[in-house]
Amino acid sequence: MITYEKHTLANGLTVLAHRDRFSRMAAINMLYKVGARNENPARTGFAHLFEHLMFRGTERVPDFDVPVQMACGENNAFTNNDYTDYYMTLPVDNVEVALWLESDRMTGLRIDRENLEAEKKVVIEEYKQRYLNQPYGDLWLLLRALAFGVHPYRWATIGLDPEHIAGATLGEVREFYRRFYNPSNAILSVAADLEPEQVFLLAEKWFGNLTGESCPKSEIPQEPVQSAPRRQEVVREVPATVVTIAFKMCGRTGDDFYSLDMISDLLAGGSSSRLYRRLVQEGRLFASANAYVTGDVDPGLFVVTGHLLPGVSPQEAEEALWEQLNELKKQPVEESELEKVKNKFEANTTFGEINVMNKAMNLGFYEMLGNLPLINREVGLYRSLTPERLMRCAEEVFVSEHSATLVYRAAGDGAAENIYKEMEI
Repeated sequence: MITYEKHTLANGLTVLAHRDRFSRMAAINMLYKVGARNENPARTGFAHLFEHLMFRGTERVPDFDVPVQMACGENNAFTNNDYTDYYMTLPVDNVEVALWLESDRMTGLRIDRENLEAEKKVVIEEYKQRYLNQPYGDLWLLLRALAFGVHPYRWATIGLDPEHIAGATLGEVREFYRRFYNPSNAILSVAADLEPEQVFLLAEKWFGNLTGESCPKSEIPQEPVQSAPRRQEVVREVPATVVTIAFKMCGRTGDDFYSLDMISDLLAGGSSSRLYRRLVQEGRLFASANAYVTGDVDPGLFVVTGHLLPGVSPQEAEEALWEQLNELKKQPVEESELEKVKNKFEANTTFGEINVMNKAMNLGFYEMLGNLPLINREVGLYRSLTPERLMRCAEEVFVSEHSATLVYRAAGDGAAENIYKEMEI
């Protein structure tokens, strides 16, 4: 269980404090409620671009990393479709260094042409290396575009096209910063051996004088109900063919999220899971198989996927995946199998709460979801799941009309032609 106290500054900054009496390290997590879902479809990739820009320095602190290292700290960041997260660990005696640095770059970031052009090049090169110039790099980009038609989840955090970043103007970037990087759109969470009241006083000291416009609520277009299956096939120079099936599912706080998350573990949670035992070890259809939920704030995806072994046709592999999904709709999971997955989740949660940074990150995440008490309720929610609940959930979600199937063929594999082709969606 993670204990915490919450305070909101006059400027709108949310501050969360957890006292960890067993660590001499402090974890400072700054979450901004902006991700790829908040971007203009004609200018995607901005949230990720700022993950880079935020380390370019300010007028007061030209090099962000130098004072962090001098304070014996480490820092990093990540971006996803729903939010951007900056985190730092350092000795608790140096906690004010972290607060000073975060407050300084919250409103004082140096966004000039030189910094912008330098980070543009870095981001565009990352796009090429990770998504265009390595095997399977564009698979997730294709799957998103296939599964979503109007919602911003149709593009990855890296963006729809590197030209969106290449063409970004200084004015557009500064406007994005002004709109989303301000106290009212941020959550500061601190896990350290400090009294919560002390954390709140320090937050007031370093952030209380910052001002910024209240972040206007982004109008996110909602995905219409899918009424027919979607399919796409591409041919690529890759070692093995991959078959992936994605289904629409509820958002992170939806009633069925826990059931679907548990089903994903039943299917692919280790060497004793169903997909591994039945399709990898026994069936010899896949070299590897996986199932997972995207865990997005808005309705996201339940994904099953696998790399085919030589000689296995995509049709055979797809039918095998559907057989496993359909079984979940027809036969209740045995209590012993379900209990094993529940125990694993509870153990992972308990182990995760030992880490001071995990606690700071989780506090920010659940506050961002709008349900902070959920941080201590999820083990109980998983524990309450029954075989009947999982079966009902499988019946509602694993429906052909709600599916998006991507066949990512290896060039020269079986009936695949040695040309690039895309089937009509």
